[in-house]
Amino acid sequence: MKLAVYTDYVYHRVGATVYAERAFALFLAALTPEVERLRLIGRLDPTGTQAHYRMPPEVELAALPHYASLADPAAALRSLVRSIGHAWRALDDIDVLWVLGPYPHAILLAAMARCRGRTVVLGVRQDWPAYVRSRRPGRRWLHRAADVMERIWRALARRYPVVAVGPELSAKYAHAPAVLDLVVSLVPDAVLERPSTARDYGSELRILSVGRLDEEKNPLLLAEVLAALRRRDPRWRMQVCGEGDLAPRLAERLRQLGLADRADLLGYVPIDGGLFDLYRSSHMLLHVSWTEGFPQVLVEAFACGLPVVATDVGGVREGVGPAGLLIPPGDPNAAAEALTRLATEPELRARLIAAGARRAASLTREAQITRLRSFLEAASDPSRLADG
Repeated sequence: MKLAVYTDYVYHRVGATVYAERAFALFLAALTPEVERLRLIGRLDPTGTQAHYRMPPEVELAALPHYASLADPAAALRSLVRSIGHAWRALDDIDVLWVLGPYPHAILLAAMARCRGRTVVLGVRQDWPAYVRSRRPGRRWLHRAADVMERIWRALARRYPVVAVGPELSAKYAHAPAVLDLVVSLVPDAVLERPSTARDYGSELRILSVGRLDEEKNPLLLAEVLAALRRRDPRWRMQVCGEGDLAPRLAERLRQLGLADRADLLGYVPIDGGLFDLYRSSHMLLHVSWTEGFPQVLVEAFACGLPVVATDVGGVREGVGPAGLLIPPGDPNAAAEALTRLATEPELRARLIAAGARRAASLTREAQITRLRSFLEAASDPSRLADG
């Protein structure tokens, strides 16, 4: 199978080497040994600077003209027009296009692939209208545009199979000819082979948060949670991994609350650059998003024996099952109460850690890549999808 994958990400090229900004590209790169050809389609940063993740040399990049954000409609439209020729050529010599959306460029590529007789598989990683509303709450025209793109994507899903991240999104696209409920996992089998770390809950208690510091991830709540915890017990400390527009505001809020010396803002920590060590050295993971499919950080925590507290949004409840404590979004006191329970109830911790280990065993990168490859291969044969 010759596979092309589009998602609205920025890539970088330094000499002959391709770099990606998001860890999801590592999941895509794991398809390389599973296919005859892997071509990533995405925006090329014109600066030629290095990003977080180096792609294997076997991964091809079909570069589309860059634009900074869909919030700048003029720039996005210029890129869309200039992308027509690039997108057409990106579909040369491929069998299957896995196109993640809904984005304007994704809709363009899906239409082109149909014209060229390629097999099309749609991808959905988040509730797009909810994402846009949480990220740009005052931009109503963007909300309307997101609704239109979502309707187009759902209409396309009546014709094409869909790979959806998380059970909630899978349910929303149940009208597609076939749906694969996928978990994007960066946890290799080898991580599960390492013994769980013995943690001392009698001294300093370290909370780990991993995620973008943007509106939809609700990172400012982290400061309020830490303040609520410190009012109960001075041992609490928070480590925050991530970068984004709200990083300065989070730092300022921590200073206002007198917590700057009790929180470590570590910036972006690559999954292959020390993040697993942080999972193993922390006492619990806190995830406070407003909206999610099923976040990969939860699988990473499970694999490292780290108990989890997460907001009950999107596909988190069904994805976590009995392996974590769920809280309402936006409630710092509920988060503090759940974290305190983990710190003070060893039997609860042990039960969650054991359930998380069982959950992670079925959600390794290798297991999910095998499921994805089989689904993409079957997409070109509707009878195989129906049988599967």
